[in-house]
Amino acid sequence: MEERLESVEICELTPQSNEVGGSYHMEKEGLKRCLDLLDSNGLVVDYIVTDRHPQIQKYLRERSITHFYDVWHFEKGLSKKLEKVAQNTDCGVLKKWLRSIKSHVYWSATSSTSGPEKVAKWMSMVNHIQNVHLHENPLFPKCQHPDRVSRDPSKWFQPGSMALYKVEKILVNKRVVKDVEKLSHHYQTSSLEAFHSLILRFTPKNVVFPFMGMLCRLYLAAMHYNENADCEQATTSAGQPVFKVVFPKSRKGEVTARPVKTDPTYKYVEELMRLVFEEVFEDPTPFVEVLKLIPIPKDLASEHERPSKEEVVARHLSRFAQGTVGTVHTRHPDQETAGVSGVQRTTGLPP
Repeated sequence: MEERLESVEICELTPQSNEVGGSYHMEKEGLKRCLDLLDSNGLVVDYIVTDRHPQIQKYLRERSITHFYDVWHFEKGLSKKLEKVAQNTDCGVLKKWLRSIKSHVYWSATSSTSGPEKVAKWMSMVNHIQNVHLHENPLFPKCQHPDRVSRDPSKWFQPGSMALYKVEKILVNKRVVKDVEKLSHHYQTSSLEAFHSLILRFTPKNVVFPFMGMLCRLYLAAMHYNENADCEQATTSAGQPVFKVVFPKSRKGEVTARPVKTDPTYKYVEELMRLVFEEVFEDPTPFVEVLKLIPIPKDLASEHERPSKEEVVARHLSRFAQGTVGTVHTRHPDQETAGVSGVQRTTGLPP
């Protein structure tokens, strides 16, 4: 169903918020820099698969680049809306269809070759949940499953019911249908998400790195990913594939089997060591010159005036300093004792 990301070709640190006027614009600026780098090297982008970020959509339209949406991100947003509706007392039948609707999202995208075909298959879901399997759209006139009599008639949505009205309102929403047409039928972003997860191993969020340190660690993560992206599934001594039973949070505790990959390799480390000892140590000048060409943005704290340490210490006040000597407290009227109103009490002072 999905083509995996073979390798990471471009590594670009996301610009800092002080470079682009706010964190909301960072993703767009990062994409712009990557596309500009590709253009400068004579590479033409066929299409791009991302989530449905509004700024990214507009920017790619302006650059006349074909844009597809990642199926998982779309399905996640849609499922949240359906799960919320399923909690209503009059929509209990929807709970039986949540898993099928999720699967239908993926099937509609990956089994189609054009946008109208994706929409035709997606719209058929409204008929299917009513036990109607013939459709008006010529691109998908009939459900592909074999004809059979249902053993559970109560699972079907009843025409004119409130449950059908609420579900149909979500499934055939104008924006949803428009997004279904642009779902990616080939590549997805799951491999990119795996790369982002790998980056956290090289740059943990609880450690502050300078810009150059972050950039170097990002390159290390890319080299590690490129070497191990195609790791095969581990097997037992008898040749059976190895799986691990997990309870992912995204499935709300539902058990699933996850393939176990073979151990990663680190051949890129040997190549780096060879480069350092045989080339960098011998003549570091060309490497230093390249480093000097990398623009390093200012720290976020550089925008603010740095006062002296003594001034900061003088202004320091602990949140737990209440009730110290000389502090005046006024008791709230609701907490007063009988016959006493608005009494001010001073702690730590002699009577």
